Amino acid sequence: MTEWSARTDSRLAGLPVPQSAAKTLVLGLGNPILSDDGVGIHVVRAVAGRCQQADVDFAETSVGGLRLLEIIAGYRRVILVDAIQTPDGCPGALYRLHPNDLRASLHTGSSHDLTLPSALALGRGLGLPLPQDDAITILAVEVEDTLTFGEQCSHPVQAAIPQLVQRVLAEIGTPAGP
Repeated sequence: MTEWSARTDSRLAGLPVPQSAAKTLVLGLGNPILSDDGVGIHVVRAVAGRCQQADVDFAETSVGGLRLLEIIAGYRRVILVDAIQTPDGCPGALYRLHPNDLRASLHTGSSHDLTLPSALALGRGLGLPLPQDDAITILAVEVEDTLTFGEQCSHPVQAAIPQLVQRVLAEIGTPAGP
């Protein structure tokens, strides 16, 4: 998998560099050409267009594990927006989680792709300036199709996007508006 970024406005960057430790990063995770897997990217793009707060940065990436650390390093607070698949999940269901809620991953096949809690522990052990676990919020939507090539999310996931956008806006303290 290769790293990529996209810009939809002047405030959306692939790898932001925070100007102060007081900043919040809203990070969309996923691949926008793999149907539901791109939901985090779609949500962050929508939120970035509605938020005018100078202390909030927006970014998107398709990386995880150790590679995620360089993106979130230096931020006081991070909100990750991503797709999730749980054993008995209902597509379109929304979740609010923290790193320690994620003990397993479908994509942990080697030491290069650790779970989020393991990557955070390793990064902190190496002295990286990472936010504390309670300052990392994961907003996720249950998905049904992350393997089909396509830029559109499935109907249940597409229907959940406006509600997830509102939840991200509430997390960063931006009025929901129309």
